[in-house]
Amino acid sequence: MLTERRPLLLANARLIDPSRDLDGPGDVLIADGVIREARRGIGAAGVPEGTEIINCNGMVVAPGLVDMRAFIGEPGASHRESLASASQAAAAGGITTVICQPDTNPAIDNSATVDFLLRRARDTAIVNIHPMAALTKGLAGEEMTEIGLLKAAGAVAFTDADKSVMNAQVMRRALTYARDFDALIVHYTEDVNLVGEGVMNEGEFAARLGLHGVPTAAEAVMLERDMRLVALTGGRYHAAALSCAQSLDILRKAREAGHAVTASASINHITLNETDVGPYRTYLKLAPPLRTEGDRMAVIAAVASGLIDVVVSDHNPQDVETKRLPFAEAAPGAVGLETMLAAGLRLVHGNEIGLPALIRAMSTRPAELLGLPGGTLRAGAPADIVVIDMDTPWVLDPIDLRSKCKNTPFDEARFTGRAARTIVGGRTVFEHAAQPAA
Repeated sequence: MLTERRPLLLANARLIDPSRDLDGPGDVLIADGVIREARRGIGAAGVPEGTEIINCNGMVVAPGLVDMRAFIGEPGASHRESLASASQAAAAGGITTVICQPDTNPAIDNSATVDFLLRRARDTAIVNIHPMAALTKGLAGEEMTEIGLLKAAGAVAFTDADKSVMNAQVMRRALTYARDFDALIVHYTEDVNLVGEGVMNEGEFAARLGLHGVPTAAEAVMLERDMRLVALTGGRYHAAALSCAQSLDILRKAREAGHAVTASASINHITLNETDVGPYRTYLKLAPPLRTEGDRMAVIAAVASGLIDVVVSDHNPQDVETKRLPFAEAAPGAVGLETMLAAGLRLVHGNEIGLPALIRAMSTRPAELLGLPGGTLRAGAPADIVVIDMDTPWVLDPIDLRSKCKNTPFDEARFTGRAARTIVGGRTVFEHAAQPAA
């Protein structure tokens, strides 16, 4: 759904704005694509003529979500996901900005490809889409890209997607070079030699299933190396997808030492654990793999405290040809744009994390880290907003997903709460159900 951009008042809402530590009743007035006011007591009398008034009836109004890690298949793999289909899925999940990964074909490692993607997104997407550019040419981990030129072209950060830069000298040079442009390096921390043939978390459960395991040390060893390189170079660094308690200790020490390091965790790793794999369910085969319940709880606590800054969807569409295989042979990855918010609300309802902390990690912090204007309800900010129905129960049917691929780990999962309305630039781009006027 894409409506005319006319003045809009979201009335009688619970406003959550982590950028102002705001959590309370209020209204939001939107005009000309920006937020004019977000406070208590605006009321219908003080709005421009012709303003559409939506009575939110106590539903949550928050900054639109900013997903910092999603694979979109353009260019080269649009059969898995296109910019158009990804944006439709994102809007349905309350996501107003998607950061796409550079592991396309060709890789996003030059200014022309960045420009193509930005123009294509403007033409076909209904949410904001920004690219991360490749950290090394061809994602090969051997020669760094032209970080300055790529940032000038519109790349918001630099990463080799789900590949780790194994050569420490290359990583040191990239961190040093990026520092001069105040560019953010986003690194997937996994020592491929320690991973070996592993396909799920190393431990008793993997042994019972007869599957090769991936030790948590594969993540921790690479993160420890990177922290030492950050100390050496002074570069800005973001760990892309931490999944275990061992990594959190390393991250905490780096923070305490004053280094410019931040981190993400995927929604899958804070809502699921290794036992959810069950009888070789390939939709639960992820990278990094799902860890123990103890690791999951430690990562949730890190999100709640702010040690982990960002929660991402880690959206990775795979078709049936790559998923309906024996577990060891199936491709890792799951779709997540439409379910990130709903899965996160499970933790809120279970009192594992507060809603403001969840919104901070899904919206405010990623916008801050990437230098984007969203993630806030401050006056003058772009009117990128999600209205959240916290209470309605529903069951996920994969057929209803707007993504081209249906490889969700939440097949037939029961949720409570979802995005009721998504607004981008002052226009409603998704509405789950009609809401009565005030």
